[in-house]
This record gives sequence, C-alpha cells and structure tokens, in this order.
Amino acid sequence: MQVRQLAVPGSFEFTPQHHRDHRGVFVSPMEEPAFVEAVGHGFHVAQTNQSRSAKGVLRGVHFTTTPPGQAKYVHCVNGRALDVVVDLRVGSPTFGVWDTVELDTVSFRSVYLPVGVGHAFLALEDDTAISYLVSTGYRAGLEQAVDAFDPKLGLPWPKDTEFIVSERDTAALSLDEALEKGVLARYADCLPGPSAAAS
Repeated sequence: MQVRQLAVPGSFEFTPQHHRDHRGVFVSPMEEPAFVEAVGHGFHVAQTNQSRSAKGVLRGVHFTTTPPGQAKYVHCVNGRALDVVVDLRVGSPTFGVWDTVELDTVSFRSVYLPVGVGHAFLALEDDTAISYLVSTGYRAGLEQAVDAFDPKLGLPWPKDTEFIVSERDTAALSLDEALEKGVLARYADCLPGPSAAAS
C-alpha cells in the first residue's frame, strides 16, 4: 500500500497493490496496518454507503456536525471521479485549504477524511459508483453542506462540465455564511483524542 499525505492535515491518499489476470482483478482498498501506520489510530466502521452518479454529478461539499462528526474512507468501485477534500475546521492552520485525488478502477486509490474535513466529488464518467466507509451512522439533522462553487474556496472543477447538482447542494451555505452560523467544526474538537482508537 502506497500512502500520500494530502495538503489537508489528517487526510491521506492510499493506493493499494492490485492483481490482474485472465479472470479480472483483485484489490484490497482498505488495509488496517497501513492505515494505522499512516493515520496513527484505527478506523471504526459504523456504516457503509454507496452512491451511483451520471457524468457531471457533483456531490458536496458535505460534512457532519461535530461533535460527533464523521470520518470517511472513500474509494471508486466503477467509473471515475475527481475527489476533493476541504479543511473546514475553524482554527486549523490550513483552514480553507483543499486537495484533490482522482479515483478510478485503474489505480484503485482511496481517500481518508478525518472528522471536520469537507468532502465533494465530481463524476467524470457515467455510472460512477463511490463507496464510503463512515465512522458514524447517518443522522439527517447532522448533515451539513458548503457551496462547492463558492469562489472563496476556489475548488478546481473543470470549466467545460455541465454540472448536475441536488437542490440541497444548490442551496448550500457559502463558507462565510457557514462561519457566521457557527455550523463548522472547531479544530480542537476534531483532533484525535484518547477515544480515537475506538472511533
């Protein structure tokens, strides 16, 4: 497993070895020893989610109210996507910084996002399926979003794309509005503590 730390501290890209033969391919997108060595603690999976998207679908920037927050481990099981992580942790030295990873079924890269970090992706092909391992279960009242097109974030979406965006994401707060409303996590509340190994 190759590991790369992203520009958003605590976020990592994982690229596993994969094995191809006349039958197809076998790959392990998540390997606990490599994860623990890179991140410094384990990853408790409370729920698994999967989305399927047409080309041009943009989901995000999503995050979960902290506490409890939600960490994610994301990989692509079909198609291709531009995955974006955004530091939304108020007080973080890299607040507002983002990084990107291209997810596909050639490299089989995965992305880990710690609590408080925003997540978005753009489907670059039809029938793009993204799988998520998440550290907490879904609770609708805790799900939050920041505008993926906010110029203050300046996320690197391809300019020639016809975007397909949900009503929820179209109505998402700007970064400044999210700050004013106090919905973003405080950096101190997102740092791994004694319970990190259990969560």
